[in-house]
Amino acid sequence: MTSFFHGTFLLMGAVLLSKLLGFLYRMQFMRVAGEEAVGVYMTAYPAFIFFLSLVQLGIPIAVAKIVAELEAKGKRVEISKVMRTSRLLSYLSILIFFPLLLLFIPYLAENLLHDNKVRMLLYVSLFSVPLSIASALLKGLFQGLARIEETAWSQTIEQIIRIVLITWLLPYGVVQDSPTTTATYAMIITGLAELAALAYLYWKYLNAKRKGLILSSKGYASSKPILRIALPSTGSKLFGSFTWFLEPIVFLKALTLAGFTASAATKQYGIISGVHIPLLLFPSFIPYALAVVLIPAVSDAVARGRQSLLRERVHIALRLSTIVGCFSAVFFFLYGDEFATKLFHLSEDRGYMKLLAPIFFFYYIQSPLNSILQALDEAKAAMMNSVYGGIGKLLLMLALASQTNIAETGAVIAIGFGVLITSFLHIATIRKKKYVETGFKLFVIPYWVCILVIVIRQYILPTSQFNLWINGSITLALLFVILIIADQIRITDFRYLTRTLRKRL
Repeated sequence: MTSFFHGTFLLMGAVLLSKLLGFLYRMQFMRVAGEEAVGVYMTAYPAFIFFLSLVQLGIPIAVAKIVAELEAKGKRVEISKVMRTSRLLSYLSILIFFPLLLLFIPYLAENLLHDNKVRMLLYVSLFSVPLSIASALLKGLFQGLARIEETAWSQTIEQIIRIVLITWLLPYGVVQDSPTTTATYAMIITGLAELAALAYLYWKYLNAKRKGLILSSKGYASSKPILRIALPSTGSKLFGSFTWFLEPIVFLKALTLAGFTASAATKQYGIISGVHIPLLLFPSFIPYALAVVLIPAVSDAVARGRQSLLRERVHIALRLSTIVGCFSAVFFFLYGDEFATKLFHLSEDRGYMKLLAPIFFFYYIQSPLNSILQALDEAKAAMMNSVYGGIGKLLLMLALASQTNIAETGAVIAIGFGVLITSFLHIATIRKKKYVETGFKLFVIPYWVCILVIVIRQYILPTSQFNLWINGSITLALLFVILIIADQIRITDFRYLTRTLRKRL
């Protein structure tokens, strides 16, 4: 159990650093490129994620799970065969999908995004996909070996390179009357940063082979176990990325129907997806770390037949995620809009954070829930849950955002609605696994604590005379005390942390 927490805490720290660097990158990007260029970039970036999800076929997730099982059984010789087969499958996927996507990009730019100039930006994003696939395969290998350091540091290196290049290189590529050209240069910088991260991962891979962590062997592993895990998982990821790919298209179309110009709608989408959503996602570094560690950890417990260990890991991971959800929901509901306005120098307080913060409590548990389902061979159920959430989000967005009186506020409501559907369905699916013993009760008490603290701070103990930071500190301290009283934060959590840090030092 200590090794599980060791990997989790290490990844949390590295992902926190990566998130902080990511915020520096976004702030610098906004300052250098301008709101409209950021809006263009953010409307095209979901297409890049969709291309990546389609071409990589979920193979990295399968690699992580299979390698973890082989490592648990001491079959290190088979790991090289699994990697060789995974690379071959990835090559075949690139050969099949690249020509189709190349033909699709002109239609996407002209007919869906209604901007033919964005075509070059989409081409650049497509040619970055092989780099991302290679990185993902190596990350899956290291995650399966329970070596989280490689994943963590590769993300940190990538963010640092992006910040440096955005700061020193992008200003030479800014074209004031062509935000699309500026966004294209920004996408090239994203590809260069991915290349740097890949070089680091490959270097660590060679070191692992020299140290005997990966034993050389000839031949290929069977592709059936890889595809049996990869294809259902890619269905979930692919549909999730597909709905995100459709999101700017539906958003722009709906706001145009509501009376917005194309430029104003693009700028509005850039602010929502480039400022408010990233702020809400910032605390997700803890659930993300838990999700990454959970796939091999739960797979290992299942392979060993240790159901008590399985339950313990699942429960602690979900409880930690709900605690993150508590702190995030309370802080962003009370202070999120003011925080976003000051941090990104927005022209107005739009009130979006108050709408999304209570809903995103359930987003923070979504990644661990999805990883648990993957490890329990419930990838198909996870996929369908994402399908229902994505469809619900897009339909509601089209219906609400096209209304003149609510417009972009309706789109924000739809984004939150999609989060709720997927999270609730994940909980319901895991609840069917009786030996996991996890249901909705695990999330009821933390959510009521959130509501209680918000009511106390707004109506019983208001302190409007203090600034944002003092008010936020008072609120989070109060929340911490109430969570301890409610037995959501426990002394055993600190014991695990202390034991892990002692082992690390």
